[in-house]
Amino acid sequence: MSPAPVLPLATPAVGHALILAAGRGERMRPLTDTCPKPLLQVQGKPLIVWHLEKLARAGVRQVVINTAWLEAQFAARLGDGSAWGLSIRYSHEGALYGGALETAGGIATALPLLELKDETPFWVLAGDVFMPDFEFAAADGARFAASKALAHIYLVPNPEHNPRGDFGLSAGGMALNQAPQQFTYSTVGLYRPALFAGTPAGHKAALAPLLRTAMQSGRVSAALYSGAWTDVGTPERLAALNAPQAAP
Repeated sequence: MSPAPVLPLATPAVGHALILAAGRGERMRPLTDTCPKPLLQVQGKPLIVWHLEKLARAGVRQVVINTAWLEAQFAARLGDGSAWGLSIRYSHEGALYGGALETAGGIATALPLLELKDETPFWVLAGDVFMPDFEFAAADGARFAASKALAHIYLVPNPEHNPRGDFGLSAGGMALNQAPQQFTYSTVGLYRPALFAGTPAGHKAALAPLLRTAMQSGRVSAALYSGAWTDVGTPERLAALNAPQAAP
């Protein structure tokens, strides 16, 4: 039986989202030999479905998912998104470009499918991260939309596999390239298309250099998220999430 569409709690300031799901998931093998990592089951449902439910609850309606590895499985499992009250479109990097285009390349390539107007902001998140308590808050979207920032990223306390972190956070809520205390990028953020203006579609490009350049100009804001967060990057982390004591 298909899930009932999720009714939004509020009208969002940001109604579009891109879920990154093109990676091969090498560290998750052999699980990902036959199933894309975002479609692996976490506590009874595919990992990516946790995101879809949260986006729908937040009032997001237009979602693009970029795919490459075993990409036909996404549409077969998720369809057009109507099961959650969403409209899902797919950016098929595997079929069109022969493989994943990395984060910035994937975003730049998928932007036309989001059908944004001018510099309409949009959510970006990775399909292989588990953060069941995160809310795509309308207030955050409105604040970002009214700002001059090119991106607003959510940071988390450093996990064991990334002890040095990625970025700092100023007292005024700006992301920093370097700081005495560094945090890990959660993979969730709000973005404007302008950040990717120099990134050609269909070409591989990393996100971190774009963010670091924008940080130098003071155009990346940030917030620290302290809720449950797991980068589901190994079979062991997946097993821990599915252990009886981890279930809600």
